[in-house]
Amino acid sequence: MTRPDRKRPTRRSVIAGGGSIVVSFALLSQAFAQEGEVQGAAPPQPKPKLPGSLADDPWLDAWIRIDADGAISVFTGKAELGQGVKTAILQIAAEELEVDPTAIRLVTADTGQTPNEGYTAGSQSIQNSGTAIRHAAAQVRELLIGQAAAQWQIPADQLRAENGKVIRSDGQTLDYGSLVSTEIMHVEARPQSRLKTPGSFRIMGKPMKRVDIPAKVTGTPIYVQDMRLPGMVHARVVRPPRPGATLTALDPSAVERFPGVVAVVRNGSFLAVVAEREFQAIQAMRLLETAAQWSEGMKFPNPSEFIQSLKTRPAQQGVVAERGQPGAASAQSFQATFTRPYQIHGSIGPSCAVALLESGTTRIWSHTQGVFPDRAAIAEMLGVPAEQVHVVHVEGSGCYGHNGADDAAADAALIAQAVPGRPVRLQWMREQEHVWEPYGPAMLTEVRASLDQSGRIAEWNYDLWSNTHSTRPGPAGSLIAAQSLPAAFKAPPAKLSISPSGNGDRNAVPLYTIPNMRVIWHFLPEMPLRVSALRALGAYANVFAIESAMDELALTANADPVEFRLRHMDDPRGRAVIEAAADGFGWSRDRLPDDRGRGFAFARYKNLAAYLAMALEIEVERETGRCRILRVVAAIDSGEIVNPDGIRNQTEGGIIQAASWTLYETVTFDESGITSTDWSSYPIMRFGSVPASIDVRVMERPGEPFLGTGEAAQGPTPAAIANAIRHATGRRLYDIPFRAEKVKAAIGV
Repeated sequence: MTRPDRKRPTRRSVIAGGGSIVVSFALLSQAFAQEGEVQGAAPPQPKPKLPGSLADDPWLDAWIRIDADGAISVFTGKAELGQGVKTAILQIAAEELEVDPTAIRLVTADTGQTPNEGYTAGSQSIQNSGTAIRHAAAQVRELLIGQAAAQWQIPADQLRAENGKVIRSDGQTLDYGSLVSTEIMHVEARPQSRLKTPGSFRIMGKPMKRVDIPAKVTGTPIYVQDMRLPGMVHARVVRPPRPGATLTALDPSAVERFPGVVAVVRNGSFLAVVAEREFQAIQAMRLLETAAQWSEGMKFPNPSEFIQSLKTRPAQQGVVAERGQPGAASAQSFQATFTRPYQIHGSIGPSCAVALLESGTTRIWSHTQGVFPDRAAIAEMLGVPAEQVHVVHVEGSGCYGHNGADDAAADAALIAQAVPGRPVRLQWMREQEHVWEPYGPAMLTEVRASLDQSGRIAEWNYDLWSNTHSTRPGPAGSLIAAQSLPAAFKAPPAKLSISPSGNGDRNAVPLYTIPNMRVIWHFLPEMPLRVSALRALGAYANVFAIESAMDELALTANADPVEFRLRHMDDPRGRAVIEAAADGFGWSRDRLPDDRGRGFAFARYKNLAAYLAMALEIEVERETGRCRILRVVAAIDSGEIVNPDGIRNQTEGGIIQAASWTLYETVTFDESGITSTDWSSYPIMRFGSVPASIDVRVMERPGEPFLGTGEAAQGPTPAAIANAIRHATGRRLYDIPFRAEKVKAAIGV
């Protein structure tokens, strides 16, 4: 990968230049701050809410650019993380603009060019950015038609757009470029758009090959780890032996004499080395490690007692949901505790960034999921205005939430200050990735539920113990490098916050119809290990507990697990995915061969996004305890379909990843520190253990809003696995992961 030579247009140059319908970077914060402040003026009426991310950046010229030569650019603040968002957004924009997707240049997540859409997270890229771009494109299309109608002096309803042209009924055409010879746009989006109807789609709703895949499978250097810029040097950081330790002494003389070393960077307890070649940097890092002395740092908890200690730690109590009356009369009840350990993102490529300080601006290429929040944090750390930091997203080889990307970007930015004019490539080592990335939080949950005489759930009580699931940048104190400076930035305190989309409490409220319910989050503000967003946040553990309990209640009621769920499901779209998954699987209560079991699970992600149900069959090897998933059938409702293949790919990937978490993955530690420092001590699912068959049924929902896809499978997967093991062995497993030795012990072999 080489540094691009093309100069990106600035907002000022675009507005001044004319000759284009402009869709470039436009921020509106405080643009109308003085409105309504004239004495005696009537207060302004609230504007109707705009769809998707248009609500945050309403100017059409923030999203689409059409140049005088007809070239079309589309801008999104969301990043391609391997979820196929580039392909889907191209389909959306091309559909409404009436052009071929290949005619569009898509620009993603760049603080110098794109709208600020915060983080690429929560399966919201298509919900928010896709919705914004669809409406912006539709309104741009109508503006073009209106411009042509004015030139021809005929009604707009006699015109149509097709293949980058506006066409009259007599066949005369005007191409898009000719319609932008004068500036006709810098307007705010309207709340309503003339969107194309599903029956007229040419591109949306149909499979389209992912635009990002060819480079990945052919080894083209497209990852940030692959970047090689002219004059680039290589850097490595030296971390303390454990969190909380500070650098007390250092003799860098031997490292400074080491061949190829450009600089030893010490800034408080931040320590790094820069060298001409990468292996020289690694060798110098090892030498620097021996030259550094550190204070003791934090003490780790006793691992054998840790997970149960969550219930006794200081906690703030938040009511997530409450309805009906407690203490309802019941015929039978079920109570259980479920746990989930700390888990890592497990990115195949260690975190990496490239940074360059030049002409007073620090430019950073990073696989961060939030270029604008990362810019704010790094600017605060460096003590410079945000305008002097430019962050460009480049894909990284592995990303499933807040991994080490933001920290690596901060490391690179800080090191670049010591070697101005030279690009610095900073990559973590594997053990640094495993030890220092923010983990997915450990959780403990308790379910207490009861049935009435008719076999319906009469009362549901659910308690969860967890700390926050997001410590993403924003503030500099979220970055390891900023915490290591002489005037150290403090990590912002974790706060209890209950919202519709949820955090640790995500999906803690069952979607089922239950008359009496109470859900409590025991929020733990202080926890021993650093945590942040891992795919699906609390939904993974909460759905695991809820759907495991649903199977146990079905057994108590002597009901089929699928029928029992339908008995409590009033949402018609929820019922539809449950029935589709069961029918596709061939669900029955027929006896399976020995040591085989079937399991079922359902959830609507965040209770407001995609619906997903799955059935799977598992085989348990009694001699070893190894569990192998034989086949999976899932049904997903993601709303309006943009790319059905993309939905299937994301669902398959989510199932495989969540299955790996469930069967293998746990961070291990002892009182001296983290011990799961590599792939041997932190095993993940390998190709030989991937399910032999995964069949994803995509529900047709024409005209419905986009609901997202990426994280919908994360919660149902562990529950379906647990329920299948229960069916195969008669034993319920409550503590993730279900490693072979744990299964073997549970079944008493």
